[in-house]
Amino acid sequence: MVLFLGPWSVGKSTMINYLLGLENTRYQLYTGAEPTTSEFTVLMHGPKLKTIEGIVMAADSARSFSPLEKFGQNFLEKLIGIEVPHKLLERVTFVDTPGIIENRKQQERGYPFNDVCQWFIDRADLIFVVFDPTKLDVGLELEMLFRQLKGRESQIRIILNKADNLATQMLMRVYGALFWSLAPLINVTEPPRVYVSSFWPQAYKPDTHQELFLQEEISLLEDLNQVIENRLENKIAFIRQHAIRVRIHALLVDRYLQTYRDKMTFFSDGELVFKDIVEDPDKFYIFKTILAKTNVSKFDLPNREAYKDFFGINPISSFKLLSQQCSYMGGCFLEKIERAITQELPGLLGSLGLGKNPGALNCDKTGCSETPKNRYRKH
Repeated sequence: MVLFLGPWSVGKSTMINYLLGLENTRYQLYTGAEPTTSEFTVLMHGPKLKTIEGIVMAADSARSFSPLEKFGQNFLEKLIGIEVPHKLLERVTFVDTPGIIENRKQQERGYPFNDVCQWFIDRADLIFVVFDPTKLDVGLELEMLFRQLKGRESQIRIILNKADNLATQMLMRVYGALFWSLAPLINVTEPPRVYVSSFWPQAYKPDTHQELFLQEEISLLEDLNQVIENRLENKIAFIRQHAIRVRIHALLVDRYLQTYRDKMTFFSDGELVFKDIVEDPDKFYIFKTILAKTNVSKFDLPNREAYKDFFGINPISSFKLLSQQCSYMGGCFLEKIERAITQELPGLLGSLGLGKNPGALNCDKTGCSETPKNRYRKH
């Protein structure tokens, strides 16, 4: 899944039309200078051009969109699917989103917009955040969106669209202004990859950096192709990363519980004892014990404050020690997740890499050679 996010009228829908060659067809995404996309539009592969309503997509268990029902009927009315017989869509699904509007208060959309965006962000393999030279400001809605993207910086690609509208000097200033606006929102040591071009079927304007824009376009298609080719590897690596977090969380909860039981006496007030442990876990060596006894990196440990909220919702009495969660037939939960992290998932990742040339771009499989096919159609 490739997700397109960004302010209104920066060219998200036009870019999708261009990549799939939908211009001047009855299934092209509607575009214009005003805010035009009010729906979440999912473009999928199908034997023929076909539009699918959101309520049908959510009701069809064969598709992966049934969980979207939880966002309500108002949202499903704003969800639409389009099936297109395009080779690229055999390997990837494009999702176009409503543009972010910052020039007034948060829009009353009638459904939880940020929650819906989070659902798609969690399932996206690649996220294009699109800007144009006239919309570089960062407001509340865009700031909230980048908070939701935290932890997925490797999947984000920034696109400065409509670049051929600017002369060289102005383009450099706009490029710098874009980074200046985004710097407080992306807290990583390496800057995100930024593509500078004009992603639409018209020829570049004269006296602009046409060769640069064309190379940027080719680089973006290669990047998209590489993500498609590495989709399974990335998914397995993400699952292993999540498994490590689950393991650390289980060990910490187990340590909190063991400490609680050790400190409890017949006359103790259980609530006061555990409050003391949660308020100052370092006094009871909760986190240091985990680092000393297990191969856990200190950089992977979660925030201590988070466990105040966690145990506020989940009483400590509702948990069992990990040593008690073992059976003769099923084994122990912790051993299973340890085995998945150290053996099974790395073995699966290695088996996928056998005989694979990571440097080769296979356009026969992805259809990247089909697009863009009409860059200079006017000529």
